[in-house]
Amino acid sequence: MSAERETRTRDETPTGNRSGVITVNYWASARAEAGVAADVVPTAEPLTLAEVRRRAEALHPDTRLAAVLSVCAVLVGQDPVSSADPDDVLVAPGETVEFLPPFAGGAR
Repeated sequence: MSAERETRTRDETPTGNRSGVITVNYWASARAEAGVAADVVPTAEPLTLAEVRRRAEALHPDTRLAAVLSVCAVLVGQDPVSSADPDDVLVAPGETVEFLPPFAGGAR
């Protein structure tokens, strides 16, 4: 994990840039559903990853974005969230969340 960003739980004090927004980047089918490459979620305080996702989904009603995000791998900054509970992962203002849908294919 990077020194600047670690996966944190609600009990830990988050650090990070206090710019007042969390940037949400969408890749592949998530980008197609959102219709944009990225969104900005305004916040003055850290949010749980679950809340960031809810706010991102709310920006794109009447799409399948929620279904796509539910199967995505997630990075906060450069760090994978892995199997951490999204309700326990804090994202500070100034950080970036990446939603990476599963990719098909590969070498045989």
